[in-house]
Amino acid sequence: MTESPTPDEGTRAIRLPGPTVGVVGGGQLGRMLAEAAAPLGVETVVLDPTADPPAAPVARDAIAADFDDPDAVRELAARVDVLTYEIELADADLLERVRDETGTPVHPDPASLRITGDKLVEKETLAEAGVPVPPFRRVDDADDLRAAVETFGRVMLKARSGGYDGRGNVPVGGDGDPAPAEALDVVGAGDGGAVAEAFVDYRRELAVMGVRGVDGPATFPVTETIHREEILRETVAPAVDLPGEPDGGAPDGGGAGDPNHGSTVTDVVRAVLELLSGRGVFGIELFEAADGEVLVNEIAPRPHNSGHWTIEGTETSQFEQHVRAVLGWPLGSTAVRGRTATANVLGDVDEPRPAELRGVEAVLASPGAHLHWYGKREARPLRKMGHLTVTDRGDGDDSLARARDLRDGLTFRSPGDEPPEER
Repeated sequence: MTESPTPDEGTRAIRLPGPTVGVVGGGQLGRMLAEAAAPLGVETVVLDPTADPPAAPVARDAIAADFDDPDAVRELAARVDVLTYEIELADADLLERVRDETGTPVHPDPASLRITGDKLVEKETLAEAGVPVPPFRRVDDADDLRAAVETFGRVMLKARSGGYDGRGNVPVGGDGDPAPAEALDVVGAGDGGAVAEAFVDYRRELAVMGVRGVDGPATFPVTETIHREEILRETVAPAVDLPGEPDGGAPDGGGAGDPNHGSTVTDVVRAVLELLSGRGVFGIELFEAADGEVLVNEIAPRPHNSGHWTIEGTETSQFEQHVRAVLGWPLGSTAVRGRTATANVLGDVDEPRPAELRGVEAVLASPGAHLHWYGKREARPLRKMGHLTVTDRGDGDDSLARARDLRDGLTFRSPGDEPPEER
């Protein structure tokens, strides 16, 4: 570890080489955190149950152990100056205990992980604070779920913990939707219950990467997110035509507010950040309802897929910002370099197979396009394998259309393979 002041001592004396950051989780987010940390003179050590996780080629070292292995987390804490996490499967109680035992700071605070790691607790915390959320109800059994459908109409049933990329979520109450008992089995609610949220008549889905830094909160511009079957497919940033705010939202500059719709994106994001503790980046997913109301969907206490565009699209990426924040260093500028679209590269296969991506040449040859490979060894159906960004060149070209075209030219299939069923 470095002999420089510890992260919680603030920014009085930053010297390079810098401190070491320990990351619970070694997936693609851990990989991109390590990539962002290296130019700052900051090294990373990751902990992941996978023997050779995506972050391993980039981080200084990787500890192979379960996220809730006390000895492994203590080992990680002993080797670093600050702990953070890139996955909600991290154990908040264990992180808190190790922090208290070793004195190694943990950011964001494990208390934030307790809130965001349980969708019911998250919704209750937001609602109690007056932050707008969709109507919701706790669900412990099929009778609870039937009552929620009777009250709200069609609902989205969500496992309280462990769900991501559409897993752990299932709609109930509409034509063709599973029956309550079956839906509870699908989301695995028997392991810890579920929450039913009323479907929102929304105009679009939005996201903001909020940051809690040593000098206070900051935000990146608002992003429009495009999902299909609960999986994020594309983003466009800055979002335009936001209720009560200038184009791009510009949350740091505030918003004029819309008396017809109440809270703006700015208001909601800042209210969310005030409820959380510790330093770091938080991915805040939102609905813009058809009537202009802004509702919080979910919060991630870490960098998020909806913020990947910031690597090329802003002066400081969400990953560099997270490293700066957890270390207590000054935050970087979130000024936009250009309107940027991303497209996720998903496994376009019907069965798992070794990951060999074809069609890369077109992306590399396209001006303003950048490819990000996550280092996963196996392509699986709809698994996130990478993403690409396209930044507006100022020639009137549609960055989202270009991103989609380039993404659709990539494939994990072999020549002659039949395309998978449309998803």
